[in-house]
Amino acid sequence: MPATHDQLSKYNKIEAFVKGFKLSTSSYKRVMHLLNQEMNNGLTRHTQPVADIKMFPTFVRSLPDGSEKGDFLALDLGGTNFRVLLVRLQGHDIDIQSKTYLIPQRIMLGTGTQLFDHIADCIGKFVRDHNLTGHTLPLGFTFSFPCKQEGLAKARLSKWTKGFRCEGVVGEDICALLHEALKRRTNCNVEIVAIVNDAVGTLMSAAHVDRNCEIGLILGTGCNACYMETLTNVGTWEDEANHPNQVIINTEWGAFGDNGCLDFLRTEYDRELDTFSINPGKQIMEKMISGMYMGEIVRLVLERLTMEGLLFRSVDHECDLFERGRFYTKYVSEIESDTDEFFRNTKQVLDELGIENYTTEDCKIVKYVCTLISARAAFLAAAGLATLINRMDKSEITIAVDGSLYRFHPRFHNLMCLKIQELVKPGLKFKLTLSHDGSGKGAALTAAVSLRLRNTKFVPEPAGISQETPLRIGIKQEA
Repeated sequence: MPATHDQLSKYNKIEAFVKGFKLSTSSYKRVMHLLNQEMNNGLTRHTQPVADIKMFPTFVRSLPDGSEKGDFLALDLGGTNFRVLLVRLQGHDIDIQSKTYLIPQRIMLGTGTQLFDHIADCIGKFVRDHNLTGHTLPLGFTFSFPCKQEGLAKARLSKWTKGFRCEGVVGEDICALLHEALKRRTNCNVEIVAIVNDAVGTLMSAAHVDRNCEIGLILGTGCNACYMETLTNVGTWEDEANHPNQVIINTEWGAFGDNGCLDFLRTEYDRELDTFSINPGKQIMEKMISGMYMGEIVRLVLERLTMEGLLFRSVDHECDLFERGRFYTKYVSEIESDTDEFFRNTKQVLDELGIENYTTEDCKIVKYVCTLISARAAFLAAAGLATLINRMDKSEITIAVDGSLYRFHPRFHNLMCLKIQELVKPGLKFKLTLSHDGSGKGAALTAAVSLRLRNTKFVPEPAGISQETPLRIGIKQEA
């Protein structure tokens, strides 16, 4: 049925409030140009201290080659819970046993000692439960916060993100804090041999199967990427410049735009979200992409449309729609999974928020707002990846991706692929692959690779090695 004059007028008014999320291809190309400039600043010695994108060298110089063997512990800390894993490597066969532990809010906002004591207590319990007491265990530590690495097992926290504010940790060596807590609280014989962030772990995990994999991307609570860079391009490198002439760079690109260079595309909703966040003016790119913020941007738009009389005409202003942080990003994925006019998921979300007397038209508008905001997020992530692909200039490259946003949003993968194809240099082929347990398996693999390199001099990869090797994984997950 054709829209009435009143409906057209209403839709035009709605469009005026959301048009800022619809960016042109030239805008995304401008983002790429600016990102490349900022990345170069982060890699250059004299500009790195003031660069927003820190481009930290990770000291991970080599990818897995399939010869890694042994038992490894992995610790994965990057959000409101953390995991301890036992990873048994036998070439391309992997067995993983893991347990997840919560981090209470009081510890997230407490002291560093409280945080690392809690983690050490949980590691001690895991080691006892798996009858590993008395074993010497190498540990790979996934720590998904911005760090300045000074060695493979030495990294200082630059700043907390993702809702953490533990006192006495910024500027400190994370591995030393964990080591001291393990000594204080347990009798475990654990050697921390590698600290990586979740993006590096994601890359290492996928590279175990696919030798073309040289980019890792996280699209979850936060957003970050890493990639394999030629060592001679890293002006901040202070370690040995030996073979291999490469190192994985942790971009920390969530901070892109902190200097104001992305202000041209930020909307009033982005600015309001930023103002009321715990870190105003920081992590500007991350706030337009990641799962920690996407739901709140949608909520702010829906709230505005409601206040303007364009949505939910008879809504109770005491309902959760008007409460900050109550529109979760998982709602966006659920709403966009509706494929028919019944809007089952959308209605369930609106019911959960305490919104009553909504119409089918309201449901359509809510879904439309979600699609605009998630598409902008996917396209910004794609512009970031296209910048890396063009920069590396390899004929074929695999990007390992992990994170709840990528895993559960119904369109994110396809939207990213379409936009990357539009933005990369002609002739460059790419593939996005879901990385399995990057932050757990990837940390263990990083530890294994570091032990392999420690025990042998680097030998160049023989010609004709298989690009992809089948992988068998047994995973036992405890509640």
